[in-house]
Amino acid sequence: MKFENVLGQNYLKNHLITTADSGRISHAQLFVGKEGSGALPLAIAYTRYVLCGTDNSACNLKMDSLSHPDLHFIYPTITTEDVKSKPKSTDFLTSWKEFLKENPYGNLFDWYKKLGYLNKQGEIRVEDAQEVLKTLSLKSYEGGYKILIIWQADKMNIPSANKLLKIIEEPPQKTLIILVTENEKNILETIKSRCQTIHLDALSEEVIANALENNFSVEENTAKKIAHQSQGSFTKAIEILTDDNEFPFDEWFVDWVRTAFRAKGNPSAIHGLISWSETIASIGKETQKKFLYYCTDVFRQALLLNYQAKELVYLEPNVENFKLEKFAPFVNGNNIQEIYKELSDAIYHIERNGNAKLILTDLSIKLTRLIHKK
Repeated sequence: MKFENVLGQNYLKNHLITTADSGRISHAQLFVGKEGSGALPLAIAYTRYVLCGTDNSACNLKMDSLSHPDLHFIYPTITTEDVKSKPKSTDFLTSWKEFLKENPYGNLFDWYKKLGYLNKQGEIRVEDAQEVLKTLSLKSYEGGYKILIIWQADKMNIPSANKLLKIIEEPPQKTLIILVTENEKNILETIKSRCQTIHLDALSEEVIANALENNFSVEENTAKKIAHQSQGSFTKAIEILTDDNEFPFDEWFVDWVRTAFRAKGNPSAIHGLISWSETIASIGKETQKKFLYYCTDVFRQALLLNYQAKELVYLEPNVENFKLEKFAPFVNGNNIQEIYKELSDAIYHIERNGNAKLILTDLSIKLTRLIHKK
């Protein structure tokens, strides 16, 4: 990944090049960008520039294969059949390199999918921190910088974050630590305060459309439509393009709200909500969270339709006899905040390994009340 391959973010690319050329490289940097904005590709391109400059062909070859000895990664990991306890990033290095080469704009869901374990939630553990502390304490192989990229840094558990805090605060000479996150608020304040923070913008529709046309040979009108639907996320654009969603989120959503409508004053319909909750609870936790984020988007789109902001609507649920325009009047200023809150609370509790069936059943019963609130 080179700067020229990173989509958009031209101001930040120029800023990073300027600071590197002038020798003003902050030892700890926090790259913050929403999913699909390119925070990880930008971090890797920056790393290449710091390590290789503009004309070091041997260094560039190593970066092409992500095998430069002075570049290190930490990322969330999970237990698997092969790694049954205390997993760490080096246990999955081959899969990680394949993941980056296949889609550097991939998200956490894509990473777990690559590992084949969507029913687990990963984290960055203290074993990772201990290993990288030893590595960074050594001299660099090639006499320049040693660089650590921590992807999804908000997934560091407390022991690992505390372990890494000192080296983030006082790293060895010529050490660069780049933390990459989509959720800045979940980064410990003690770590965030020691980093220079760089915020990425969402990608423009023009940038995404051009990338789809140039990289995937997508016809212009189709590329523009996908770019509009992706809402600034190249990750989402690729997902739409490849139809790479094996789970019928739109069908689940429509079944959910239809059952919630029937349940109003009809106790027997509660069984339908419980059945729906059991279905969603049977899938992996990461998929549950992704689905609930999708539900949040649909409610937001319905609200926009209700208030006649049709030009901002991009979702098109593909379910027979369901039209977002007909659903929109039931989402309004009197219930949208409560709906958002209940969805956010459900995601929060699922992230903390709560009982998914109970969480989703409770959410469904509350939706039955909220959907009729005017």
